[in-house]
Order: sequence, then structure tokens, then C-alpha cells
Amino acid sequence: MLLRIAHALSADELAQVRECVLSADWVDGRVTAGTQSASVKNNRQLPEDLPQAQRARHMVSSALARNPMFVTGALPKTVYPPLFNRYGGEANAFGNHIDNAVRTHAASATHVRTDISCTLFLSEPDSYDGGELVVQDTYGEQRIKFAAGDLVMYPGTSVHRVEPVTRGERLTCFFWIESMVRHDAQRRLLYDMDMAILALRQKGGDTAEVLQLTGVYHNLLRMWAST
Repeated sequence: MLLRIAHALSADELAQVRECVLSADWVDGRVTAGTQSASVKNNRQLPEDLPQAQRARHMVSSALARNPMFVTGALPKTVYPPLFNRYGGEANAFGNHIDNAVRTHAASATHVRTDISCTLFLSEPDSYDGGELVVQDTYGEQRIKFAAGDLVMYPGTSVHRVEPVTRGERLTCFFWIESMVRHDAQRRLLYDMDMAILALRQKGGDTAEVLQLTGVYHNLLRMWAST
């Protein structure tokens, strides 16, 4: 499931995160790349231990934790602490790759299975040329270039790339989620059901049928979730 979460960051949060990370010193993005992806990765990245990275990470994590669309779409069990990357100039692209199945956070030694890959856009799309996130799925290539503050979530099993940035600069936050519901098809079914229940409640309130469907949702979640 490829899902857009609009306004994952408010305008004020976006401005604060940008100010924070742009004041820091960046390094070669291959610092977190696996063997295969390192050969096609050409960007810059914010070191995880910098104070600016820690402040920006806290702001992003707090905003997502209180976003109901993020929670219902991801059903997060563990979230890898958000990272930040930058594309522009000579460090401007990331070729086709698949994210590592498991990421280990160096500071905490926490292992995170990468069920869901996430990109949070921090630059407005008209401020740079190129830089589309291209995700390959069963319907072909999806080319993604969302507004600043918007988040895209997609299966960690997907082949994806970032097209070369030919003008301006593309600034993003990225991270991975280990979901309580491991399989993408099951998460999609639960998300679709939750959205349908929400629409029905808005139209007619908590009718007997809505309550029954809500019970079905939670029983499926009990069946599939691992906590």
C-alpha cells in the first residue's frame, strides 16, 4: 500500500525542522547504506548523533505520534528514529535499490524489521527540478514529489530510487516502521475498513451496523497483530 499523509508536519513544525537541520554539518549519505545500495547512493546525510538531528528527530516523531492517519495506516510497533538526507549539486541521486530487511539502531542496539519505508518531504516541489521518489509496484512505477510537510509510506519490499536533482535542493526525512501487522495486504484491508467505518460514522453516527463493523475490524487486528 502506498499512502500519502498530507500535512504530517504543520507549517510551524516544518519551518522549525528545516531551520534545525540546515544549520548542521552534513556527511556522505553512504554512511547508512548497505553493500548494494552504497554503489548507487549519492547524497548527503545528517549524522544521527548531532544535537540538530536529535532535536529535529524529536519534532518529527512527536508530530507523527499524534497523527491518526499515520497510526491507522502504519499500525506501528517500532519506528526507526527518523534520519535526514539532502540532494543537490554533485550529490544528487539514489539509484534503484531495496532497503535492508532489518535496520539496527547503533545507539540502542534496537532491531527494526522494515515493513514500511517512509519519506517526509521538507522542500516544496517547485523549489527543485527532478528528485522524484520512484517506487515500483504491481501497477508500474509511481513517481512521487509531494508538498513539504507531506509523508509517503510504501512497502519496504519495493524497489525504489530518487531521480537526479538538476536544480535546487531536495531535503527529506526518512525512516522505517516495523508494523504490528507484518503483511502489506492485511494492513491495506484494515486501513480500507477503518476509512469506511469513519465515513459511515460521519454520515449516520454509531449505528448498530457501524458498531458491528468496528468489532470486525478489531477482531481482525487481534488475529493479525503482533505486539
